[in-house]
Amino acid sequence: MQNATRYLLILVLGIFVGSAITLERAVRADRQNQEVTVAPLPLEELRTFTEVFSRIQSDYVEPVDDKKILKDAIQGMLAGLDPHSTYLDPEGYKEIRIGTEGQFGGLGIEVTMENGFVKVVTPIEDTPAAKAGVRTGDLIIKLDNKPVKGMTLTEAVRQMRGRPGSKITLTIVREGVDKPLTISVMRAVIKLQSVKKKLLEKDYGYIRLTQFQGNSAKNLETELARLRKENNGALKGLILDLRNNPGGVLSGAVTISDMFLDKGLIVYTEGRTADSELRYSATPGDLINGAPLVVLINGGSASASEIVAGALQDHKRAIIMGTRSFGKGSVQTILPISNGAALKLTTARYYTPNGRSIQASGIEPDIVTEEAKLTLTEKRATLKEADLAGHLDNDKSPESQKSKDVTPPVKTNQDYQLQEALNLLKGINILKHAKAN
Repeated sequence: MQNATRYLLILVLGIFVGSAITLERAVRADRQNQEVTVAPLPLEELRTFTEVFSRIQSDYVEPVDDKKILKDAIQGMLAGLDPHSTYLDPEGYKEIRIGTEGQFGGLGIEVTMENGFVKVVTPIEDTPAAKAGVRTGDLIIKLDNKPVKGMTLTEAVRQMRGRPGSKITLTIVREGVDKPLTISVMRAVIKLQSVKKKLLEKDYGYIRLTQFQGNSAKNLETELARLRKENNGALKGLILDLRNNPGGVLSGAVTISDMFLDKGLIVYTEGRTADSELRYSATPGDLINGAPLVVLINGGSASASEIVAGALQDHKRAIIMGTRSFGKGSVQTILPISNGAALKLTTARYYTPNGRSIQASGIEPDIVTEEAKLTLTEKRATLKEADLAGHLDNDKSPESQKSKDVTPPVKTNQDYQLQEALNLLKGINILKHAKAN
């Protein structure tokens, strides 16, 4: 046993030393003329590792494949760092690439790990999960009655994906609800339309960005041009809706921020290595020519959404409205490794132009507006001066206007936050017009 353990220790040390040399060479190749210090190997801890490895091999109740033990050890190393660092086997690496391209099969939720359970960051709009009633903040504790505890995030995501048309049962713990909820969701091919637009009324546009994909910035520019054309001219105000937008590619966030800024810093990142320290600045040109801008956020707005909101807030280019955002202010880098797999590793934090870290804090809106549904009451006919017999006519307007006993259609389920954002844009323009005159 001692010889076997010693042999294994030497073998593992050889692997670690070889890996350190390979890493050092790769680092030196990427960062020429920089000093790279490799910390001494923790020999005592490695000895403990090999002893545990050996005990599992010899004493565990069932035989365990060596590759599985080592793979689990790697996953454990990464899981112990933070909820976003993970090991992606070749299949998982392929899936994460598919996810950023805008089409994949599954439920349509952005998730992370929290205390060993899968936490819903946000259900993506118009997907099976959103339609079934999954909400931001839900904790998924079982998948088809199989406990999530003990799964890696990659394993849980893989189980949630499957053949389109097949069903999966989610057991969910929701804040404020006493008992776990059971929600059945039918899998589908998730085709994400990341940008949606509409003209709310004359001169006021609305753009909904559901996720930051590689083509989101280009699509947003196209939809904005269509809004201007539909309005027969420039807009007097725009609402950018980032609610329940879980983020995506950093480049998309930078480009979209730049669309509304003429100059200045957009975002910067800081990490331990030189290549993790980046700065992104705006270029001249504002696509709505300085028109008032309101950005809507909520607890499901994360990562790239927070970059955009933070940049526009710091530059006082937009009014941020809604509720505090998710608070994911870290940068993950996909690092391919030799076996076709990859590491998704947190390599930096990002900061707003004014140096604010969003990590675990989020973006606080300029105007806090809780999510609610606005229901208009039925309009009733009322008596006005113009209805009184013998009333004086308006000498500036020869046609007296009498109230009409007509009840307009009752509007229900209106978006309260959106309505407040539109009212704010109108108010800004009223003040601007008053000052101009």
